Amino acid sequence: MIILYGSKPSFGLPETSPYVTKTEVQLLMAGLPYEKRAAIPPDAPKGQIPFIDDDGTVVADSTFIREWLETKYGIDLDEGLNVAERAQAWVIERMIENQLGWVSAWGRFMIPENFEKGPARWFDFLPDDEAAARREQMHAVTAANLRAVGIGRHAPNEITWLGARSIAALSTLLGGKRHLMADHPTGVDAIAFAVLAGILTPFFDTPLRDLTLGYPNLVAYVSRMMARYYPQHPWEMPLSVAA
Repeated sequence: MIILYGSKPSFGLPETSPYVTKTEVQLLMAGLPYEKRAAIPPDAPKGQIPFIDDDGTVVADSTFIREWLETKYGIDLDEGLNVAERAQAWVIERMIENQLGWVSAWGRFMIPENFEKGPARWFDFLPDDEAAARREQMHAVTAANLRAVGIGRHAPNEITWLGARSIAALSTLLGGKRHLMADHPTGVDAIAFAVLAGILTPFFDTPLRDLTLGYPNLVAYVSRMMARYYPQHPWEMPLSVAA
């Protein structure tokens, strides 16, 4: 049995971490049975979630988890794609994970109102002094990570501009299709859905969310994916953009 270690529903999403969502959706795409358990990054082999335990073999990081699943179980999440399309899917995935995902994280952690009502609440179960120290530490670590990858070195309007370029690119690539690469969902749709849902959730108020709502095809795409893979999760977008 595959055990998926992740977070929990929060922020108006079925899963807090987009990278856990990516792996969970890929497990669902593959039709592989799994059990989901809660974990925190310090408990993870690489200090981040997700990771899996597959009958005693522990694999960390969503990209390496996919590689493990496809190799062990003989599945192909890009079935039907040719060599050029597979290359394009990889480039799209890297743009989402290495740029857009960090812009989304900046909106959660570095906009004070979002941090206070979101990630800061993770430590409410602790005594006040300890909770305050943990919040401060998490905020500092996230700020350092954002600076290390480059996003945190820019002004807020510049960060939003960078994210907007990626959102526009995704909208153009999706066009009028139901999925990014084929008539059916492929591997890259898992991370595209996860990060876009994290941007569109009404829980967080960000300039990038406002911009993304202006792309009806992306809003409808997230709604379709949510209905397909998390049918029990309540998800409503404004009718004017979700149609």
